[in-house]
Amino acid sequence: MASPQELTRRAAIAGYELIGQPAAPDLEGIAQVAATVCGVPQAVVNIIDESYQHQVAAVGFTPAVCSRDDSMCAVVFENPGHVVVPDARADPRFAANPFVTGVVANVRFYASSPLVTPSGVPIGTLCVFDDEVGDLSPAASRALELLAHQVVEVLELRRAARILLRTNAELAHFAGQVSHDLRNPLNAVSGFIEIAADDPEIAHAPHAVRALERAESAVSRMDSMIVDLLDYARTGGAIAPRSDIDLERIVRSVADDLDASLRETRARIVYDAPVRVTGDPTLLRALLQNLIANAVKFTAAEGHEPFVEVRALRVSGGWRVTVDDNGPGVPLEDRERVFVAMERGDHSTPGIGLGLATCRRIVEAHGGLIGIEDSDLGGASFWFVLPDGPASADGPSGASSRHPLHRSMARMPRRRAEARGQPRSASTSLTRPPMRSSEFS
Repeated sequence: MASPQELTRRAAIAGYELIGQPAAPDLEGIAQVAATVCGVPQAVVNIIDESYQHQVAAVGFTPAVCSRDDSMCAVVFENPGHVVVPDARADPRFAANPFVTGVVANVRFYASSPLVTPSGVPIGTLCVFDDEVGDLSPAASRALELLAHQVVEVLELRRAARILLRTNAELAHFAGQVSHDLRNPLNAVSGFIEIAADDPEIAHAPHAVRALERAESAVSRMDSMIVDLLDYARTGGAIAPRSDIDLERIVRSVADDLDASLRETRARIVYDAPVRVTGDPTLLRALLQNLIANAVKFTAAEGHEPFVEVRALRVSGGWRVTVDDNGPGVPLEDRERVFVAMERGDHSTPGIGLGLATCRRIVEAHGGLIGIEDSDLGGASFWFVLPDGPASADGPSGASSRHPLHRSMARMPRRRAEARGQPRSASTSLTRPPMRSSEFS
């Protein structure tokens, strides 16, 4: 099974839509500049996934695909990164490589610089080489690094253009749908809460007073979320200045908002994400609320008591957050389609098909990635990657030591973490109806 890092790399590569496409003139142009600056006849832009090296643009030869095991660049594109090798025959990393021994080619001089996405994921190289022994001057070596950065800039611009074309077509309909179908019923709910709160008999029912206060708070949060999402949609996806966010606090807030459905379905949520991420708190809460609510809804529709895990794992340049469930899963052929607005995977379950499309827009607005895999729990594993920002911290937040629920440990998540070689970390269980933390120790 591919590692989380390889899954993240695979998704990053897929987002650029390069594999299997004709060589792009802009990338060929950068390869030509690289060959000229370095004084060699051959240069290539390589994209490297878990199995293959894809030569997507080349100068001096016809681009092709080879096994990652045969690739020279695959040996070094993650570590040490930028390399210059005067004679590959004398370098133990390359001496037996088929591109050096004559099986595929007779490379002598070799230099490459990694292609690293803005979120810190290495996806390939800009490589120059020659059949003659050679070297690079410091200026040429630095130029190769800068040109590798330019390759990524070109890929990002092309990706942004595709996203813009796709999202603009959905924008007007999305904003109107949210405004009419969500805000009007929410205003009605708020009005009924006010009427109930003004009833003199309520003052003598403290439990009812607390329930109404909780409902009023949930309505207020939902109204704020809708306003922010409308503003987000109308501005084409640009988000407000980002802040440092406690991820577990957002999960607890989401669980509170979903209290009624969690009680009704006897759903259990376990989270292990004591980290701080950088982003817009309202949009990230909407993202997690959509994913967790979907997990509960579709699992309950299968007749099971929902079990949902929310976890965060450190990857290059950011955090990979997963929401796993024990539901029916998502067929492989539907895993892209369900992120399209107004598309639904299961028409027997209530919904209008905007939730996952909104999730994708939110993640992409943060410069991240989102996708679906099979879950160890038997259902779906929805994941998203949030890149680091200026306010992000690499380590756990201090929240877990302050909140009493963070001292409880769930056996099932602990076994899975140990099996994957991860350290044991605090895993909090949110269950409706509530359970004592000792029941999970």
